[in-house]
Amino acid sequence: MQTNSVESILKKAIFLEHKGRAFYTSVSRNTESPAVRDIFASMALEEDEHIRILTEQLKSTSRGDGFASMDLPDKPDEVVTDVMTSRIRGEISGAGYEAAAISAAMGFEQQAVEYYQGQADVASDPEERRMFQWLSDWEKTHLELLAGIDRELQEKVWYDQSFWPIY
Repeated sequence: MQTNSVESILKKAIFLEHKGRAFYTSVSRNTESPAVRDIFASMALEEDEHIRILTEQLKSTSRGDGFASMDLPDKPDEVVTDVMTSRIRGEISGAGYEAAAISAAMGFEQQAVEYYQGQADVASDPEERRMFQWLSDWEKTHLELLAGIDRELQEKVWYDQSFWPIY
């Protein structure tokens, strides 16, 4: 039996973040690329922060206090992500383990964006809406970063194989 109580919504969100953190930690430990290690380790730490925030909200709502007003951290700096993208492009193959991990991570992030945006859209509590919108926006940042890397890797493979699609 599935319920849409605030507590079950928060528990699902925490579970999503745990899955992402576990995956990102695994990739960061198993990759041979220092740039991929750095970016996935950073994303795992960010998921830890999301888990902390969601857990605090779960405690607050479970006590009957509703959503707490919280200071939410700023999203990652775009300059940092641009540098990481450049490093990754130079270190990995477009068809290797790291490229597959990036594609899989995009799936995690897309799922999180959709879930959080859906919760933000239906939330009646302003703090609940603000937190879920913040999470959705943050995960969109991850998704955009990964999608950019994925596009560049695809173009690298096309270039390396002298293959360009006919339009």
